[in-house]
Amino acid sequence: MTSPFLDIDLPLDDRRDGKVRVSYAYGSGQRLFVTTDRLSAFDRVIAGVPYKGQVLNQLSAWWFERTADVVANHVVDLPDPNVLVARAAQPLPVEVIVRGYITGVTSTSLWRQYADGARTIYGYHFSDGLKKNTDLPAAIVTPTTKAEHGGHDEPLSPSDVTRKGLVAPALWRNVEAAALELFARGQEIARDAGLILADTKYEFGTTPAGELLLIDEVHTPDSSRYWLADSYEDRLTAGEEPESLDKEVVRRALIDAGYDGNGAPPELSPAVWEATSLRYIDAYERLTGLTFQPGSYPVEDRIREVIGHAA
Repeated sequence: MTSPFLDIDLPLDDRRDGKVRVSYAYGSGQRLFVTTDRLSAFDRVIAGVPYKGQVLNQLSAWWFERTADVVANHVVDLPDPNVLVARAAQPLPVEVIVRGYITGVTSTSLWRQYADGARTIYGYHFSDGLKKNTDLPAAIVTPTTKAEHGGHDEPLSPSDVTRKGLVAPALWRNVEAAALELFARGQEIARDAGLILADTKYEFGTTPAGELLLIDEVHTPDSSRYWLADSYEDRLTAGEEPESLDKEVVRRALIDAGYDGNGAPPELSPAVWEATSLRYIDAYERLTGLTFQPGSYPVEDRIREVIGHAA
């Protein structure tokens, strides 16, 4: 299997590192984002998955184009399969998760908290007797804090966001409305592709002029939970996990190995990472209807050439 693309060092100013992306200042009012193959789980980087960065970058661009009528986004150009040139924005200090199903295994997931006995979660009340991986009456917005490096996201209720002064009330109302409309659009398109979009995470930011922008990524297997629709009911009836096209399989493998998000993660079989790469590509092809065209490796050489810097 191709060695994953984990990092890049470009001769540009103002480098900023995220779990998956590296960004630099790039021209007036713009940033250049490089999406690596790093995979994060439990709020930390776990491994690298070949071609994952390309899938995330190109699939996000595909979704940004199809949701631009819902809310403006930061896309300017895609000069390389792993590179996005974007409008600079100040990220909001909360992650905006929209959930259409009760599921998940991490501490911030609905199902984990519900299974541990909670009935008021993210400010919403849930009745007794719910079953894992079933749909909610309506999609809900469940924000979390953005953890510092090495920390863990913490659940917030929607009212906490404004009460704690994290986002101004009028702006937060716009964010919630946009997030729910984006999710409805995502579920519709996923349904046409034979997939169920169970939940997803959005990142929003504002321009210096105060315009709200959708940033980061949108409806990718990294930020979303996708299930295969044709086997969902049978697997639910059998008490089995839905077939997924996201990184939930990695999370479950880590938990099965006794990992709870603290300390060094256990090593997983190379077969897990190869299957994850194929799963990401499958999601891309199902959603877009396009055949995935893998970019050449090593990725750094390709990117340097595209943006005009010598290796």
